[in-house]
Amino acid sequence: MKDMMRYKDYFGSVHFSDEDNVFYGRVEFIRALVSYEGTDVATLRQAFQEAVDDYLQTCAEQGKQPEKPFKGSFNVRISPQLHQRIAASAASKGLTINKYIADILERYVRDAA
Repeated sequence: MKDMMRYKDYFGSVHFSDEDNVFYGRVEFIRALVSYEGTDVATLRQAFQEAVDDYLQTCAEQGKQPEKPFKGSFNVRISPQLHQRIAASAASKGLTINKYIADILERYVRDAA
């Protein structure tokens, strides 16, 4: 992912404030607000990793499960007509709608790479 760092399956954004002369970011794809900053790439990466470790430690101390960036499901709103066409096409192939959509998305992402 562009402009992202990865650590322990968490993703952190990378931004720069010219006004403050600082790099900053937050852990993305979770609801909790976990932010960090640094003055250069090395300190930003270190701050990101420390922020993830602190988040995981805080969750453990509070007895909470940490949020996972991707849980494997998402909602997509489509028209009823498209929903009907997808359902019919999936059924004609003997697949569930979930399996049908997952196969299509897998092929699309693989071919786009």
